[in-house]
Parts: sequence; C-alpha cells; structure tokens
Amino acid sequence: MSCLIDRVKPALILLVLMVSSCTAPAHNSASVHSQPVVAALTLPPTTLTSEQQTTHVLNRLAFGPSPEDRERIRSLGLEGWLRQQVSPGKDEILEGRLSDFTTLTLSVPEVFAKFPDPKQQLKESGVELSAMRPEDLKAMVRDFKKANRDQLPIQILIEASQAKLIRAIVSKRQFEEVMVDFWFNHFNVSAEKNKVRWLVTAYERDAIRPFVFGKFSDMLMATAKHPAMLVYLDNWLSVRDGFELPRGKKGPATGLNENYARELLELHTLGVEAGYSQHDVREAARALTGWTVQLQKLSAEYGTFMFRPRAHDAGDKTVFGLELPQGRGIEDGEALLAYLSRHPATAHHLSLKLCQRLVSDAPPDELVNRVAEVFLKTDGDLPSVYRAIVESPEFWAATNENSKTKTPLEFVTSAIRATGTLNNVDQPLGRTLELMGQPLYRSNPPTGFAEVSAPWISAGALVTRINFGLRLSKNQISGVAVSWPATKPTIDESITDMSQQILGQSPSEKTRTAIRRALGDQNDDGIIDGERRSIDMALIAGLLLGSPEFQKQ
Repeated sequence: MSCLIDRVKPALILLVLMVSSCTAPAHNSASVHSQPVVAALTLPPTTLTSEQQTTHVLNRLAFGPSPEDRERIRSLGLEGWLRQQVSPGKDEILEGRLSDFTTLTLSVPEVFAKFPDPKQQLKESGVELSAMRPEDLKAMVRDFKKANRDQLPIQILIEASQAKLIRAIVSKRQFEEVMVDFWFNHFNVSAEKNKVRWLVTAYERDAIRPFVFGKFSDMLMATAKHPAMLVYLDNWLSVRDGFELPRGKKGPATGLNENYARELLELHTLGVEAGYSQHDVREAARALTGWTVQLQKLSAEYGTFMFRPRAHDAGDKTVFGLELPQGRGIEDGEALLAYLSRHPATAHHLSLKLCQRLVSDAPPDELVNRVAEVFLKTDGDLPSVYRAIVESPEFWAATNENSKTKTPLEFVTSAIRATGTLNNVDQPLGRTLELMGQPLYRSNPPTGFAEVSAPWISAGALVTRINFGLRLSKNQISGVAVSWPATKPTIDESITDMSQQILGQSPSEKTRTAIRRALGDQNDDGIIDGERRSIDMALIAGLLLGSPEFQKQ
C-alpha cells in the first residue's frame, strides 16, 4: 500500500497525538437510561449538552454516530431511541439488503451439502486421491478451486463477514448488533478451526442472535449444543474413559477431552477468579461426554448436535459444589449448564465483561456488583442487565465518557457511518480489518478479540487507521460513497463544521493545529503557500478520522 502519510507529512503529528492519547481517558459526563421494553426511563442529572449525550450513546450503544441516527434521536428523544433499540422488531430495509446472501439462511446440513470440501468433491467425482503424489494433488486442488469459486467453503465466511459489516453500518437496530458482536466474542469460535468455517454463520444466527435480549441460560445452552462450539473446543471428541467404538465402526479418536469444560468454567461462566480446580474441570468434562455431532453423511441431520448415550460417563460427579448422581445421561450436562448460568461467580464475571464493553476498561467494583445483583435477581435476564448498566451514574461519569479506544471493527464502521453511504461491501474492506488485527470470525484463541484498549494501540496499527481515514475521505474505499459540506469562509470554520459531522464536537487545539499545518495554512487567513486556494474538505475529513478524538468512544 502506498503510504498516504508521505503525501501529507504533517499528519504524522496526528499519529503522535494518537499514541499519546489512546491510553489516557478523556473527561466528560452524561446521563440516560436503557430499558427492557415498556418500563419508563428515569434520566439522572447530567452536565452534557443534548448533542454530547447523543454522541456518547451512539458511541457506546451503536457502532458510532451517523447523521441518520443523530436525526432519529432528535426526533424520538433519547428515551424514545433507547426504547426502540430494545423493542422486538425487524429492520426491513436491512433484511432486503441481506437477501442476496444465500448462505445466511442455510441450515447446517444444507451448508455442508452446498459447499463440500474441494478434496471431497474430487473424491466423489472419482479421483483416487490416495494414489496421487502430494505435489500433483496440491495442483489439482488449486485448479479445482479456480474453476469452482462460487462453490468453495470460503464463500460462507465471505458472506458472513459482509453481512456483519452491513448490519453494523446500516442497521437501525444498532444496540442489537453491538450485543451480537459482544456475545459472539464471549462465546468465541474461529472459522480457522477444522469444520467451523461451515458452521460459523449458523452459530451466530441460531445460538447467539436469538438470545441477546433473552436469558443468559438459554444462550449458554444453545452455544454448548451447537456443532460450531462442539468442534471448535473438541467436545465432539470427548467420550468416557474406556469407551470403544463397536467393531467395524470408524470414527474420531476416543478419550475424555477437557478443552470445552475448561473454557466453559474459565471464560463462559464462572471466570478464572472463581476458584474452581482442575478436579472441577475434569468432572465437568465427564458430565459433557457424549455431546457430539451427527457424522452420518447420508443423514438429513448431518453436522448437527446429537447425544451418544454409550459414550457418556454415567457415574456420579461433583462440579464446583453441584452434585450429579449416577445413572443419568444428557441431563448431567444440562443440569451443569443451568447451575453455572445462575452462579454468583458467573453473574460477577459477565457483569464485569459487559461493563468493560459499555462503560470502561476498568469499571468500578461498585457498578459491577450492582449489575451482578440484577443478574441474579432476574435469573440472568439480559435486558435487565443492560438497563442496569446504562442507567448507572458510572455509565455517564466524566472519567468514563470517551475513555475507551475503538477496536478496528468499531473504527471502520464508525468512520463509514459518520461520513458516507455504504452501497456494498467489497472484500478489500474485510482485508482492511485484517491489517488492523481483527479478521472477522477468525480470532483463534477462545478468549476472542480484546475488549480493552491496550492490544489495539501500536504505531503500526494507528498508521493503518490514518491511511484508511484518508482513503475513505477521498472516495477510495470500494463500495462506499462520501460527500462533504460546502467550505466555510475560513479554514478554522471549515474544520469546526466538519468536526461537528465526524466528531460531534470541536477538535482539540492540537488536532486543529495539525490539520491546518497539513493544509499548508499557518495563519488561518485562507492563504496557503502564499496564495489563496480552495480548502480541501476531504483532507480535513481524513485527518479528523485519523485524529486521537475519533479513536475514542
């Protein structure tokens, strides 16, 4: 990539400002509330203006402010907009835009049937793969992929990524998309692992999205039984000690596998600080033996969840205080998940993570404890938990507003929402996120992508962000169209006007000075390099997108 910064060297000042500011919280305050569906909101006192409140809400409960959402809040009021965000309903325009993505609605058996593995397709066409030299097989697979691009499994991931970006940028139900992103990350699976590429779309659609405004226990059960999670964390391989396949039967290697059980306790429910032991991990793994996927390729249920009673350890077990009597089957795992979903340690762990996403990287203990109490009192009712956070004074505290750094996904989507119109999502947009360190649906570790700021702050990553902002402002992002307001009489007025659209406020004096220098103006008299020139509004916009202020939310 040619470095646009070389052509606008004063923009390097912005990079210095970004590196120094992305680790330091800004100061402001605000107030407002969220609600489940019908309860009235009681807004606490705030020192923020209505525009500042709007910007804060759209930064935290949406993928950044857009002119359309700013207008919706002006029309509905802040409370009305929040009610709309948590009320049942569909975005018909969004659904229409997604209708061309055929993989989004395929069932698990259908997706395996429509997008078989290339080697499998060659084998079914009569090619003797085992008799071929490795280099010949590699060449044949390469040629097959070139000739059958639309039937390759990668198409599943391409459409899933495109749909995610469209939803984040244009959906009117922004808070739903923020929470889908949060919970997928919490229950992370990676399309890089084994057969998960075929399963990731159905996983988000069936195990995450239906439950973001429901009960946590239901989401936990849905993720545990989904083939994407079973394959990703290897529980589909886990069987009781001593289990052997019947003579003549072929299948995966056998033995107790603790991978899912460990992440279930450490990441999905109790949290690493809960004090569980290795014994608890092993006992949990025993309770979940026999939870696997249907491997009969001729079955209409191929690739879906199934329970194998013969592979289950039916002995008695004790997991973190829960006693599971002997002689049972799938009920062991179901009872364990129900128990963990309602445990006080789970309530605290989830409340901390949600507060980190919506409030600050280091939320105060008082807030986390109050939210955890709501979780326990409502049996894990997620809308009630969200409301407790958004209604809290801490959500609107001066030290927490603009205190978080945007992830690459949040940066890219908020930049487009603030400045342009998304006509379509081309693959280069997804590759931009890869360059920034966040390839969609491909976070390899079970922890998912970081929710806190530090991992996203580096000189290289910030250079990539500045370059993206400059390219976007010059209409160089395929599929996105941007336009700018008319110039004002002076450069300072033009910067202020553009800042209101992109930042929702005036920029800092350091950012303003950096932009003026990049424009070649030292005195704000409209004289650039000794002559009066037109003011480059696109350059102003690009530098604002690369400014320290825009990296914050």
